[in-house]
Amino acid sequence: MHLPAQEENSLDWDIDSIFDEPARETPAEEVSKPGTSINLLQQRGIIFDMSAEFLAGLAPGWQEPLGSSDWDKRDYYLDRYIKMTGSFTIDARFSDSFRTVSVIRFEIPNFSFILGDFFFDYKLYDAVFFRGGKYNHSWGISPNYGFTNLLSRVPADGHTGDSFIFKADVPIGKGGIQALTLTRVDFMGNPELPKLKDFGYGLKYNLAVQQIDLDTGFFYQDGMPLRFFLSAKTTLWNTELYSEGLVAIDVEEPSHTTGAANIGFGRDFWDGKINVNGELFFNAEGDTVWFRPEDNLRDADKSPFVEGFNMALNLLYRLKGKGDPRLFIQTRYALSENSAMLVPGFRLSPWSHVEAYLAVPLALGSQKGYYYKHNEDPQNRPFSVMLLVTLKGGIRAEYNY
Repeated sequence: MHLPAQEENSLDWDIDSIFDEPARETPAEEVSKPGTSINLLQQRGIIFDMSAEFLAGLAPGWQEPLGSSDWDKRDYYLDRYIKMTGSFTIDARFSDSFRTVSVIRFEIPNFSFILGDFFFDYKLYDAVFFRGGKYNHSWGISPNYGFTNLLSRVPADGHTGDSFIFKADVPIGKGGIQALTLTRVDFMGNPELPKLKDFGYGLKYNLAVQQIDLDTGFFYQDGMPLRFFLSAKTTLWNTELYSEGLVAIDVEEPSHTTGAANIGFGRDFWDGKINVNGELFFNAEGDTVWFRPEDNLRDADKSPFVEGFNMALNLLYRLKGKGDPRLFIQTRYALSENSAMLVPGFRLSPWSHVEAYLAVPLALGSQKGYYYKHNEDPQNRPFSVMLLVTLKGGIRAEYNY
């Protein structure tokens, strides 16, 4: 439950993190460049991390459209949030080539232990870097639509559990090649081994030069199209520009080929006080599904991808004063469905370890449109007011040989 960091990269924008991004468990050195995910293997030792978060909040909301004249049928519902979460991380570096990370979380209410990230890193001759186990990984650039994050796509009738990934990175200059296989079979609850059709396979190439950062690759799993993507990012006149494209080929009917494309920008103004992100996105794919991971307020689920022509605009204003106050607003508009989402909000950190949020997710436009059916409210209500307070902190102990 946090606002994304905006201090270093104006494309790190994602107001959705307030509602639908799980707490990051993979250690901070996990980045997209091949090989860099295990640089810390050079030092043998062990790291213990402990963190805790206490969350409380209220969210009054309504199911009926805002313009309804029948107030008795507006289906008012007051959602309440009380949640306590703790996690323990053991980062064990056995040698300069082998490392494991284990994360255990526990939650109240409905007390339960949950296995978070659980993976190993292994490097071979400083040339090939392997990572395998239970963790999240993503491709692509867009902070709004994520259509080139092919690893989040799932078959309509397939498994929708956490991702188990085995990948290999081969650095080449300032970029490199990444090959991986992924499955979302429920290993925790299903003792049977997954079938071949339950695995997806992907390959990505990164080329980073002075003027531009390029990523291209493909991903395929039985029951889904063969998808290819290309992402490009550059900086021009202090503005970060990005563009992506996707081609989806039906392997059973290759003539049925569709795709998607976007163009976007991110920029800071007034010495970083104001951040702006905008994007145009066109999606010609139909009946596609992506995996939404678990977060602090709702369970993991799968959701259909928005289609047609879309626009997104995000604004963040950092105010002066105690508590690092921030105003933000997120807008998304699906033109083909006359459907829009508007999320204005405010964040304040009045005291150490305490954060308070006020957000008002609104679904506007057609009642049959995408954002009335798939909005940012955990109860999927077109109109709600979310008041949340969190108290959280962490501590680390490290021992090196």
